[in-house]
Amino acid sequence: MPEDAPGAAVPEDPFGWTADEARRRAAAGLVRTLRPRPADTDLLDLAGNDYLGLTRHPEVTAAAAGAAHRWGAGATGSRLVTGTTALHAELERELAGFCGFEAALVFSSGYAANLAALTALGARGSLLVSDADNHASLVDGCRLSRAETAVVPHADPEAVRKTLAAHPGRRALVVSDSVFSVDGDAAPLGALAAACREHGAALVVDDAHGLGVLGDGGRGALHAAGLSGAPDVVATVTLSKSLGSQGGAVLGPARVVEHLVNAARTFIFDTGLAPAAAGAALAALRLLRREPDRAGRARAVAAALHARLTAAGLSAARPDAAVVSVRAPSPEAAVRWAADCRAEGLAVGCFRPPSVPDGVSRLRLTARADLTEEQTDRAVAVVLRTAPPC
Repeated sequence: MPEDAPGAAVPEDPFGWTADEARRRAAAGLVRTLRPRPADTDLLDLAGNDYLGLTRHPEVTAAAAGAAHRWGAGATGSRLVTGTTALHAELERELAGFCGFEAALVFSSGYAANLAALTALGARGSLLVSDADNHASLVDGCRLSRAETAVVPHADPEAVRKTLAAHPGRRALVVSDSVFSVDGDAAPLGALAAACREHGAALVVDDAHGLGVLGDGGRGALHAAGLSGAPDVVATVTLSKSLGSQGGAVLGPARVVEHLVNAARTFIFDTGLAPAAAGAALAALRLLRREPDRAGRARAVAAALHARLTAAGLSAARPDAAVVSVRAPSPEAAVRWAADCRAEGLAVGCFRPPSVPDGVSRLRLTARADLTEEQTDRAVAVVLRTAPPC
């Protein structure tokens, strides 16, 4: 008799199945835990995404506090009701101008910005061509869009070109990260744009790991590729990495931004970004304008970390921005390695399946513009001293 048939036994615990899932995760070495971070710590942080070292900068924190005092602790409603302040509009104008786009629209997170761009621009009947290594937010945006999604091999413009050619006349978007968060490699944006233009497709790029690190003065990967402001290009960014705050934005032609205001559900129905976060991001953006060398410094630290770790025999992907990815022999080894680093005063990221698309576990080190040579030396020494046998 089917379990849901009349007379079938009713489960005593409707969430009992989660215990089985927990056992499977434990057996595979994939248990994740929350670890509250204290306000003050002696840990050297190479785990977060504070690429420019601005999240605790006094100008940025003062701006956050000032915005909260002036505008309140929260946005009080969606952007279309009470959640848009003059501060949000100011941030959008300056962010668009800095990155070289016509307009910008700020969201409560980079995840929400990606969902907005793909669901509002990739409707049912259209085609989304997505890189196999794209971030989960792009993957989810493709799924929620109800468009047909073709997943192509990583960083392969020819595969994109062939996929578009196989769907002539379709409204199409090519979707890619600019810098991939696992290995830190950059997408071939110029070649992707060329493939798009051959077939009349638009290009949507998540520049979360490029803004503040790549391009002239940190203006982003699309600016570096000469694509910012193009009528067929849309960028999404986060305010939580290089700008040290929280939130996200979509940048592109004004008509695209106007469409998102009217069609993007994560804009229409979500509470607006808190004023403190908007104020902090704006202060960080202005600080970056004033100190453009921070972008090059972050890249230089990443290159130094990579060179020294690989020279010592570790397998690390060459960083195109500020992410240094070091391979581990197994998920369990990666977890132990990260724990051993923490025990010696160094916080590093630990990426394991299913977060890594190729199934290879890694330590992820974040280069920061404010790291001193002494701190870089210390980080390298700890990673090497705690490295598991290959």
